[in-house]
Amino acid sequence: KQVSAMAPPLDFLGALKAGKTRPAVIAEVKKASPSRGVIRADFDAVEIAKSYQRGGATCLSVLTDRTFFQGSFENLAAVRKAVDLPLLCKEFIIYAYQIYYARAHGADAVLLIAAILEDTDLQYFLKIVHALGMTALIEVHTQEEFDRVLALNGVKLIGINNRNLADFSVDLQTTQTLLASRQQELQERGILIVSESGLHTAEDLKIVVEAGASAVLIGESLVKQDDPGQAIVDMFASST
Repeated sequence: KQVSAMAPPLDFLGALKAGKTRPAVIAEVKKASPSRGVIRADFDAVEIAKSYQRGGATCLSVLTDRTFFQGSFENLAAVRKAVDLPLLCKEFIIYAYQIYYARAHGADAVLLIAAILEDTDLQYFLKIVHALGMTALIEVHTQEEFDRVLALNGVKLIGINNRNLADFSVDLQTTQTLLASRQQELQERGILIVSESGLHTAEDLKIVVEAGASAVLIGESLVKQDDPGQAIVDMFASST
């Protein structure tokens, strides 16, 4: 009931397609991570989100997982009130109710991780996401996961995680390798690609854009800066 009474979600996918920067930027509001521990001790989700909006971020990602990322749904709801950019709820979604819960706290998009979900769950969750008018960002890391996701109906946005979640190592070639053989199919189906993790410099952005990514998800390299929004500006200034 709470979800049905809300205003419609913002168009997360449409915002990425219309992004003023190339690539479009999903800036992440993140206090900590399993690989780095606490990234920002003086973490203020709302101030970071406002800074990102000032810096020209296309969309925002807000960590809600407490165990590994010290995130919360309270942060998501607070950020929703503070900015008018589309929001991605970054959570380990394994139950349908979590999608409704994310929407109730202001999310316009949710992350679905192929590595932790069966194909039947992915397809079912996609239906729920679309019924709510939201966007699903489906995350893959391997060729096998990529091909599983491409076999689903209604896929519009795929995130390629350059980080190996088993050992936390990062390799931007992950984006290059996975996209190399699937470029034509992605273009024909109009599927947008987001490159995630390990993006720190203008050169990194160039590598993944040339590989075929239209958007990037950047967290740690921005959030650890004194002015996270200015860090976005600086990253693009040095790429021209």
